[in-house]
Amino acid sequence: MTVGVIFGPDQNNVSDHPTSSIEELEMPSGNRLEGKTAIVTGGASGIGEATSRLFSQEGARVVIADIDDAKGNALETELNKDGEVALYRNFNVTQESRWIEVVDEVMDRWGRLDIVVNNAGMSGVKGRATVENTIVENWDTVFAVNSTAVMLGTKTAIPAMRKNGGGSVVNVSSIFGIVGSPGGAAYHASKGAARTFSRAAAVQYAPENIRVNSVHPGFTDTPMTLDIHSQKEIHDDRLAMTPMGRLGLPMDIAYGILYLASEESAWVTGTELVIDGGEIAW
Repeated sequence: MTVGVIFGPDQNNVSDHPTSSIEELEMPSGNRLEGKTAIVTGGASGIGEATSRLFSQEGARVVIADIDDAKGNALETELNKDGEVALYRNFNVTQESRWIEVVDEVMDRWGRLDIVVNNAGMSGVKGRATVENTIVENWDTVFAVNSTAVMLGTKTAIPAMRKNGGGSVVNVSSIFGIVGSPGGAAYHASKGAARTFSRAAAVQYAPENIRVNSVHPGFTDTPMTLDIHSQKEIHDDRLAMTPMGRLGLPMDIAYGILYLASEESAWVTGTELVIDGGEIAW
C-alpha cells in the first residue's frame, strides 16, 4: 500500500526549498466537501494522509483505509478530536470482499458514499525491474495493487454513488503512467492501466453523473520513494528533471485530488491531472 510522511527541510532526501513542509502549503479551509463521505485508500500516510486531512478540513467524513494500524488509528484519533469525521479500517484493497464490507459499513453508518480515492499503490523492487528482469509473480503483485484494486474500488463504489445521484472517483496513477523510464516495467504498466481504466469508466458512467478521473504525480517525497530518493544521485537527477526546482510534497497532490472530488469539477470526467512541477513539459 502507499504509505508516507511529510518530510521537513532538514532531511537529506528532500530538496532545500522554502515550501518544504505541510504547514507552509496549507491554505485556508472551507466547506468544499461539506456533507460528503469519502474512502481514501492508503489513507494513513503520504499522499493518502494529506488527502484524508484535507478532506476532513473541508467538511467530509473520511474512511482512512490502510494496512498500517498504528498510523491509521493515530490519524483517526487526531481527526476526531472535535467530533467524528474519520474512521480507520484495515483494508487490503486487492480483496473484493473487503471493499464490499467497507462500502456497506459506510452506507449503514453515514448513508451515502460520494468520493473514492484509489490512492494505495506499490513500487519497490517488484515494480522497478526492467522488462527482461521482471518476474511474473512480481508483475502480478504490482498489478493487483496498482491496477486491479483501482477497478475494485471503482466497481464497488458505483452502486452506492448511484443512490446519491452521482459521485467522484479519483484514481492516483503516476507520471510514469504516461511516460517511460530506464526501469520499472511493472510499475509503468500498472499505472498506465489505471489511467486508461479511468477513461473507460468515465465514459461508461458519465450519464449517471459518476465522474472518474486520474491524477499523475511527478517525483514526490513519500515513504514509498524514501529508499530511492535517499540515493543522492537519483534524487539529484530527479530534481534536475523538475523545472520548479523541488520535488513534490503530498499536499501538492492532495489539493489536486480535492479539486476533482469537489463540485468545482462537476463538468470534469475522464481527464488526467498531471501534478509534476513541470517535468512532463520538458
